[in-house]
Amino acid sequence: MAFVGTAQAGLLDDVKAKGFIQCGVNTGLTGFSAPNDQGKWEGFDVDFCRAISAAVFGDPDKVKYTPLTSKERFTAVQSGEVDVLSRNTTWTFTRDVNLGLEFIGVNYYDGQGFMIRKNMGIKSAKELDGASVCIQTGTTTELNLADYFRTHNMKFTSVVFEKADEIRTAYDAGRCDVYTTDRSGLAAQRSLLKAPDEHLVLPEVISKEPLGPVIRHGQSEWGDVARWSLYALIVGEELGLTSANVDSMKTSTNPEILRFLGVEGELGTQLGVSNDWAYNIIKQVGNYSEIYERHVGIDTPLKLERGINALWTAGGLMYAPPFR
Repeated sequence: MAFVGTAQAGLLDDVKAKGFIQCGVNTGLTGFSAPNDQGKWEGFDVDFCRAISAAVFGDPDKVKYTPLTSKERFTAVQSGEVDVLSRNTTWTFTRDVNLGLEFIGVNYYDGQGFMIRKNMGIKSAKELDGASVCIQTGTTTELNLADYFRTHNMKFTSVVFEKADEIRTAYDAGRCDVYTTDRSGLAAQRSLLKAPDEHLVLPEVISKEPLGPVIRHGQSEWGDVARWSLYALIVGEELGLTSANVDSMKTSTNPEILRFLGVEGELGTQLGVSNDWAYNIIKQVGNYSEIYERHVGIDTPLKLERGINALWTAGGLMYAPPFR
């Protein structure tokens, strides 16, 4: 057990020593992780890695990015090629228990859906019997698809690809009738089609897809930093703290805000980082709402409403333990 304890402490120290976080991201998914015109990575998942960097280094840009396919992502975590995987990855029993991984929380609650062309005249996924379906290998969507069609006594033909952009290109070219993946992914890919308005996402949600960051199992101290960085984004929104007002909130009379920002208490010291770590996250990256609306919200090409990703106080599922 002593050896395990040493390993747990090791990665946080190693990250500090090398001076950056190696973050595994999608090879390219609009709104979540993709290089911009200048080649800089940006997106909802990218900003989570930037939040950890702000917590550890006081600088959100001490991050190097490793683009990973669905097939490559878990091996990269297991081997230590990446320190954290922040790449639209579903938390499942098998992945958590059998693959030597640890999911540190959920940053996006999703569900699998189907996208079709409007001119097919179909209104429900239950009308897809006999369809050809474009799908990404190495994902939960494969089993979900098979289960759904089997449950409804329908047949389908899989058209399998490794990368999301390959699926989009094939679907856009008419090589399959249906594109299935998480509904957030469908929104991202639909925005990049030649004629986005000619396609629709059917109403059925056929699975639970809690998406979240992943680290290698047995790294408790590093896991704490990653986990509480995620919670800081959520609690920051709960407390009304934004990148614009967080400086003025250091003089708040609310003791929870003062603890959170490191004005009082030693939360950062307990975590192995500076006491202003959460302040740095909010100041340099923003709270959960700021990140969501910046990359995937209703005013972006993805046009995703908060829905179940709203705070628990607004009827959603986003809920974090207290900072005390």
